[in-house]
Amino acid sequence: MSHADPDIAMAATLSSIALQRSKPRHPSVHLITDGPVARAMVVNRSRLVDLPQTIARSLDYALAAEDEASVRSLLTLIGLDEPVAINDQPLQSPPLHAISLAVAQGCNLACGYCYAQQGSFGGPSTRMSVETAQLAVKQLIEARQHGESVNIAFLGGEPLLGRDVIREATHFAAALARERGVNVGFSITTNGTLLTEEDGLFFETYGFAVTISVDGVGHVHDALRPARDGSGTYDRLMTRVRPLLKLQQKMQVSARVTVTPHNLNLLETLQALTAEGFHSVGFSPLVRASNGQDELNEGEVAALLEQMISCGLAYEKAVLTGQRLPFANLETALRELDRGSHRPYPCGAGAGYLAVSANGDLSACHRFVEADEGQMGSLITGIDTAARNQWLAERHVHAQHPCQQCWARYLCAGGCHHEVLGRGRHLCDFIRGWLHYVLQAHGRLERLLHAHSA
Repeated sequence: MSHADPDIAMAATLSSIALQRSKPRHPSVHLITDGPVARAMVVNRSRLVDLPQTIARSLDYALAAEDEASVRSLLTLIGLDEPVAINDQPLQSPPLHAISLAVAQGCNLACGYCYAQQGSFGGPSTRMSVETAQLAVKQLIEARQHGESVNIAFLGGEPLLGRDVIREATHFAAALARERGVNVGFSITTNGTLLTEEDGLFFETYGFAVTISVDGVGHVHDALRPARDGSGTYDRLMTRVRPLLKLQQKMQVSARVTVTPHNLNLLETLQALTAEGFHSVGFSPLVRASNGQDELNEGEVAALLEQMISCGLAYEKAVLTGQRLPFANLETALRELDRGSHRPYPCGAGAGYLAVSANGDLSACHRFVEADEGQMGSLITGIDTAARNQWLAERHVHAQHPCQQCWARYLCAGGCHHEVLGRGRHLCDFIRGWLHYVLQAHGRLERLLHAHSA
C-alpha cells in the first residue's frame, strides 16, 4: 500500500491529533472537539454525551483555565454529576469463575519474545496430569451455584502438546457442569501447527473459542515465530487452521497478532487474515518480552497508533458499505463504550480468574506461571487468600500512579499487570490516543446507524 494513499495520510493526521488532544486535562471528563459534533466522556460511569457548541466551548475554556468550580458546574448542567461508581475499596476474595490450565509447559516453536521463555517458563518442560486438570475443574465448578457460568482456558507453552489432558478435562468439565446445572465455556490459545481435523471437530462439538497466534503473513510470521529448527511455520499453521475456519459454527476461530517492530503493517495483516475467514483479528503490542527483545520503543508505539487508526478507518468504511471487517480491538472498545464499562481492574487476574500451572500451583494469571510475583497458593493447599487480597489492594487502579489524574483510568484500569510490573507504564499516551480515536469513531458510527434507522 502506497504512503500516498489518502487513508494512510488520514490515519497519520488523526494519530497526531489524538496524541496531542488526548493528554489528561481533568480527571473527571474528557472533551473531544476535533470532529463535526463536540462530545464529552464523563469518567464516572463512562458516560458519553454530545454537547451543544456553547457548552463545549465553555467546558473547553474551564478545562484550559483549570477552573474546577466551572467544570463541576457544567457537568451538573448537562446532568452528568452522578454519585461516584468506583471507590477506593478493593475486591476481597471474589468468587472464582474462570481458570486457565497450563497443560503443557513446553513448546514446539522458538519465538524469541515469548513471555513464557519458549513455553517452559524458565524451567524444564513439563506436562499437566489428567488428575491435576480434573481437580482444578472440580474445584472451579463445585464452588458455583446452579445457573452460574464458568470458563476454562487451555494454555501453554503449546497446549496441544497436552491434547489428551485437554480432551479428558473437557469431557469431565462438561459432565460435571451438566450435573450441577452450571454453564461452562471453553477456550484454547495455540500456535496452530499441531492442529488436526479431529481437534477441529472436538472444538466445534464443545463450542470452543479458539485463538491462533499468528504474527503476520508469510515470511513476516516466519521470522517471528520459527520452529525449533529455524524453519518457517506460516504455511504449516494455515494448512492446519483452514479446515477449522470452514468448520466454525459453535466454535469461533480468532487470530491474535503480537505486534513487534518487525510486523507493524497491521492493515495488511488484518485484511489478509479476514480474507482467510478468521472470526476476529486482534493486535497486542509487545511490551514485555522474557529476553527484552523486540519490545516496542517510543517511536514504534507512535507508529503502532497510526496503524491501529488505519485499521479503524477501514472498519468504519466497511460499516458504510455493509461489509464486516472483524477488527477485534475496535469492536471490543465500541462494545465497552456502549455498555458504559468502568472498572477498577484491567482484567480478572487474581480476582475472578486464576491460572493453574502444570504442577497445580495457582497464580494471578497465565503470565505469572512459575513467577515469584503473583503466586496465590495451589490446588492442594487452596487459594492463598491473604496474598490474593493483597494483590487486589495493590493493583486497584486508585492505587496506581499516575492513573488517578487520567481520564481513561476506568477503561484502561491501569494496564496489564504483567507488563506494568515488568516495564512500567510507557503505553499511556498510546492508550489515550487510541481511546480518543475510538470515541470519535463511536460518535460517527452512532450517527450513521441513527440516520439509517430514521
